[in-house]
Amino acid sequence: MISFTCDYLEGCHPSILKRLNDVNLTQHVGYGMDEECEGAAAKLRQAFSCGDAAVHFLTGGTQANTTVIAAALRPYEGVYCADTGHINTHETGAVESSGHKCLVLPSRDGIITASQVSVAAALQADDEHTVKPGMVYISMSTELGTVYNLAQLKDLYYTCRQHGLYLFIDGARLGYALASPIGDVSPEDIARYSDVFTVGGTKMGALFGEAVVITNPELKPRFRYVMKQRGGMLAKGWLLGVQFNALMEGGLYFELGRKAVAQAMRIRTALMEKGLPLYADSSTNQLFPILTDDQLEALEDDFTLSVWDRVDEASAAVRICTSWATPDEHVDRLIEAIEKL
Repeated sequence: MISFTCDYLEGCHPSILKRLNDVNLTQHVGYGMDEECEGAAAKLRQAFSCGDAAVHFLTGGTQANTTVIAAALRPYEGVYCADTGHINTHETGAVESSGHKCLVLPSRDGIITASQVSVAAALQADDEHTVKPGMVYISMSTELGTVYNLAQLKDLYYTCRQHGLYLFIDGARLGYALASPIGDVSPEDIARYSDVFTVGGTKMGALFGEAVVITNPELKPRFRYVMKQRGGMLAKGWLLGVQFNALMEGGLYFELGRKAVAQAMRIRTALMEKGLPLYADSSTNQLFPILTDDQLEALEDDFTLSVWDRVDEASAAVRICTSWATPDEHVDRLIEAIEKL
């Protein structure tokens, strides 16, 4: 069986294993204060053109999201997000368990707009009996594989400035978003038009790990306190630094993103040629074709896929997910199977 269920099935890129082996018996200072973390942080600042940013490394996406939000907001503040946003749907209420309500906005293809935020913030009464909004959370790419364009991102950023809100970009799949063939957002734009963003490693070729990049000076001083309190300060933090050092070396991170998206676009072309509709117009490594139950059953003879949502009694939206490690032969076999549907 070949699995297209998600983008973290494989271990890590070989360059990470090599680097881990090379430094395995070297002694390192703990808690992310080592030379490997310092070097990885410097490479991230250079890649995203944010020389003054604070960079911290955590082990996973949910941990990174909850830590960022808890560090940024006061206890009575909440965070606007899309109804499909990861913090609202796939983190077991982690953000809300920390006391910060998800203020959900309806979304189309996983994207929320500046006008939605502006209207919601304007309608929010200055009332101590209600949750006060303090942040806007978006994902690049979204849970449906879509991406914000530069105009949308800038509008959101300046709307947040107008209403006194922080803008947080969840970049668990940022490398794939930046590789979108229809995208016009650069790494520099991500840093310029946000207060804090993450650079995902877990889904992008690392064994594990997420980098938190803080560009807003207001959010820098207290972050490590919250990071420690929430169990995010890894004693062997250098293991995260080693991985991001390897990922950012020579632009490997962005290269892996382009590879995965190129494989997905091959599959997308096959789906379009077969006349299969898409649940969302995704342009990254996640595709959501709508298949009849018979078509899905035929594919499941050889492939493992994720049923995302039932569309009607006889069909469902199915997620097909490529990764940094998806080989040509796996894509070739899936395309052949699609052509036979």
